[in-house]
Amino acid sequence: MDGPAQAPATLLLAHGAGAPMDSPFMAAIAAGLAQRGWRVVRFEFPYMARSRETGRQHGPDRMPVLQESFREQVQLERAACPEQPLVIGGKSMGGRVASLLVDDLAASHGVRGCLCLGYPFHPPGKPQTLRTEHLAGLQTPTLIVQGERDTFGKRPEVEGYSLSPQVHLQWIPSGDHSFKPTRSSGLSEEQALAAAVACSHGFLAELLKA
Repeated sequence: MDGPAQAPATLLLAHGAGAPMDSPFMAAIAAGLAQRGWRVVRFEFPYMARSRETGRQHGPDRMPVLQESFREQVQLERAACPEQPLVIGGKSMGGRVASLLVDDLAASHGVRGCLCLGYPFHPPGKPQTLRTEHLAGLQTPTLIVQGERDTFGKRPEVEGYSLSPQVHLQWIPSGDHSFKPTRSSGLSEEQALAAAVACSHGFLAELLKA
């Protein structure tokens, strides 16, 4: 957990497929948002928790297990802070799981929105294998922060997808799947992460106005 307990809202964040909740990326996003006054709670899916316990790498759980794990974390947060506004999201796979659940959780647990950090629109090299069907009908405000050269969905590709009006995109110039820019861009990784934090902060602030 990062940020003040009495924050205006809590952001519940899940990690991506290959890195844990305390990866440098996750830590930077959590710390940046905590410095802006938000409470950020990170958690791990069962397979990543097993990897931490055993010291051996395990592949991601199947989607039903990932979704049930996310639901359990939402229930825990709701029990711990029933009056505090709650937003869910995550890095890559974690954000995808959140986006699949957010409409149901908005109805059942009052979740306000979804934040996806590097959405995996398709597997790298397989642009025809899209993971966007549910995004076309999403009814809960969702922000996708995406690197312009993300191999899971580059800007020219994504701008041609059919997405719900509730889905908003923020582009990190020259960023890859973890927002790292090219040297030729003149931008640093720290600047890119700071930009991701800034637009995420803006999204959270707008949600609370609604």
